Amino acid sequence: MKFFVDTADIAEIRELAALGLLDGVTTNPTLIAKSGRPIKDVIKEICATVEGPVSAEVAATDYDGMMREAAPLAAIATNVTIKVPLTIDGIKACRALSKDGHKVNVTLCFSATQALLAAKAGATFISPFVGRLDDIGLDGMELIREIRQIYDNYDHLKTEILAASIRSNLHVKQAAMAGADVATIPPAILKGLFNHPLTDKGLASFLADWKKTGQSIT
Repeated sequence: MKFFVDTADIAEIRELAALGLLDGVTTNPTLIAKSGRPIKDVIKEICATVEGPVSAEVAATDYDGMMREAAPLAAIATNVTIKVPLTIDGIKACRALSKDGHKVNVTLCFSATQALLAAKAGATFISPFVGRLDDIGLDGMELIREIRQIYDNYDHLKTEILAASIRSNLHVKQAAMAGADVATIPPAILKGLFNHPLTDKGLASFLADWKKTGQSIT
């Protein structure tokens, strides 16, 4: 499973990219607003830092507006992925953009049938929001499993499942087990994947024992 980071914070992105584990970045209007910077500047800097796909979301809700906004976003860099909402106009824009050779991330997916529509429209990625489904008492990971089954039934559907609204380490594990192609993860959760109390305890024990030997490797 590929790891994308869900942030517009360039310092966080650079830190995670240096680990060699980062496959892409997703942003949205909320994250851009938090950055306090112009969207084009933010996306350009991210694209220069990360080789993989960088999702830049349109703000328009109508087809013509989406297409107008997609053009300058796509012109920023070759690794820009245009992000559109899962609405009738969004799916229409997805189809047009995909036919023009652009990568498209269809976001705010909450049902398997919505995911099927996006795949038929040529979406590069579909973004089911697992955490938001959990918030209303549903099983977000069940949606990942349903989409995986549907996509696997049809060889011509090439859309990648991008598990979004990830809230915990458990979500990351469950998404991988359910067959998601990608998980887009907040920086704090991505860093937290390294942590386990037994790792810390074992390392402390090893270091204490090594100190007793009085040796130096260098």
